[in-house]
Amino acid sequence: MSTSPASTPSSPAPAPTRRRAALARLARLRTLPAWALLGAGVLLGAGGGAAYGLASPVTYSATAYVLAVPGKGGDSASALGFAQAYGRVATQLGVLGDAQVEARVPLAALRSSVTAETSPDAPMIAIGARSGDPEQAADNANAVARALVTAAGHNATDTRVSLVSFSRALAPSAPASPSALLTTGVGACAGGLLGALALLARPRRPLAGPASLPAGAVPAPAERKGADASRTSETAT
Repeated sequence: MSTSPASTPSSPAPAPTRRRAALARLARLRTLPAWALLGAGVLLGAGGGAAYGLASPVTYSATAYVLAVPGKGGDSASALGFAQAYGRVATQLGVLGDAQVEARVPLAALRSSVTAETSPDAPMIAIGARSGDPEQAADNANAVARALVTAAGHNATDTRVSLVSFSRALAPSAPASPSALLTTGVGACAGGLLGALALLARPRRPLAGPASLPAGAVPAPAERKGADASRTSETAT
């Protein structure tokens, strides 16, 4: 009864084989036309940008403005200074804790979606809020603005500066997040740039000459050719 030989585990390819495979891949890369890398980069970039634009959630942004007004015995310089100070505490728990009751949202969600910005030359505070619902974004901004005005009113006697609502936030009509069309265009531009860089970095085709001769073909030295030519001329004479 004949027995089949035991199967041996496949051994990794030797180094010359791997080297030949790498050279073959480089040769195929050299033969690709210039537009192939650019086109591939543009298509990949556009696809990635479109996927990001479709997967990212739509967000809306609303902004309410609060103005610092000097009281009796105050001046515009102190109003400007307290506007900077109140802008820093607008997103703190002391203000957001009162605002969340009116906005009817969790404190963590309100804190992560509200921002406060001040101007170096105007005593004004901009309260911005972002949300997936345009009405909720406006409600959050207005709630924080009112809570900040109330907090400043408690100290108006000592600071001689009070805050008043300058402009309430309105529900935005368009989202603040980039559209899928915009992200697709940005991705296509980025992919085209990467394709151009890959085109510049790819191996160049070898120039025609002795370097392009097949393996094993060695050109004759110039001195040997000159000697053979002179010997031929002497024999002819």
